[in-house]
Amino acid sequence: MRKLSHDEIARQRFSAEQLKTAERYPMYALLDNIRSLYNVGSIFRTSDGVRISKLFLCGYTPYPPRREIEKTALGSTLTVPWEYRPDPMTVVAELKSRGIRLCVLEHTDESRNYHSITKNEFPLCVVIGGEITGVSKEIVAQADTAIEIPMFGAKQSLNAAVAYGIAVFELVRILNS
Repeated sequence: MRKLSHDEIARQRFSAEQLKTAERYPMYALLDNIRSLYNVGSIFRTSDGVRISKLFLCGYTPYPPRREIEKTALGSTLTVPWEYRPDPMTVVAELKSRGIRLCVLEHTDESRNYHSITKNEFPLCVVIGGEITGVSKEIVAQADTAIEIPMFGAKQSLNAAVAYGIAVFELVRILNS
């Protein structure tokens, strides 16, 4: 076994130019009042890794250009389609009017395991809430489904960017199965 060089890995990936026309997975993400610039950057990088259709940054979620976002995004702010919208509810209404299901990653009285999503539930938009308060009650009330990641320790949840990564890579696995 030998570790691959950066150039060897890069040859196996899309270029930034190729991504402009590449088919994307039928997934969207909405960040609802994420505080941490580093979480936002990490979510950009993960979004590039799963080739989502679009990332919506809402509320007080910080948005590029910001040095702190780029520190963890590593250029993915240029390869992920995104936009900032102050009011997440306008995004929710637009997505739902286009037949895109709203999937909150949140503990609710109807949450189900994140593994349980099926192909017929796509296209969908994964909503990630702020680090302290989670997804807003207004968005939860509009959601088509809620998923959660099981926790086996004392803490109730994972870091927002970590939870997002676990969830969206599982969703891609489901789409590819």
